[in-house]
Amino acid sequence: MRCWAGVAIFFAGMGLASAQVGEISVSGGVSRFGSASLGTSLDTLGNAIGNISINDGFRLAARFTLNTYRFAGHEFGYAYNRSGVDLGGGQKVPMSIQQGFYDFLLYATPEGSRIRPFAAGGVQFSSFFPPGASVYYGNQETKFGVNYGGGIKVRVTEIIGLRFDVRQYNTGKPFKFTNEHGRLNQLEATVGAAFLF
Repeated sequence: MRCWAGVAIFFAGMGLASAQVGEISVSGGVSRFGSASLGTSLDTLGNAIGNISINDGFRLAARFTLNTYRFAGHEFGYAYNRSGVDLGGGQKVPMSIQQGFYDFLLYATPEGSRIRPFAAGGVQFSSFFPPGASVYYGNQETKFGVNYGGGIKVRVTEIIGLRFDVRQYNTGKPFKFTNEHGRLNQLEATVGAAFLF
């Protein structure tokens, strides 16, 4: 009896596993920063000389999606953002931000549909590398936050798809500059291609 129960559980699990559809995608686009002020820059005497802020930049992202239900799925990803920091007084330096994230997805159409609008929400970490610093020296400052947004996935062929994403990321501000307050808002707008399996 136990043997047949084990066989039944095995085949039921196989049926569920075969219903899971995955995607691997790569996207590119822009990062726009709201609440971009990081604080105030000071001269050697401690006098304020300007506002320090993050500039907009470009974004590259890779995502792995597992659609475990007809109308829902899970997405894990990594993104590289390249922007810059205006240090005040006309001094601008490049800066990079690396992000890892998880999102729960809710689809408006069922699995197998050619066009699938979706809403997304989840959490992320953002590792900020000081202006002009290399990403190889472990000198980043990591902040945690939440993100939300949505997009559209379009199936072009059985294994190729396109995706359009717009998401808002909310995280703490890095580097503890003088007069730093509030949280950093980052808007992602990207277009990408997906391999479907």
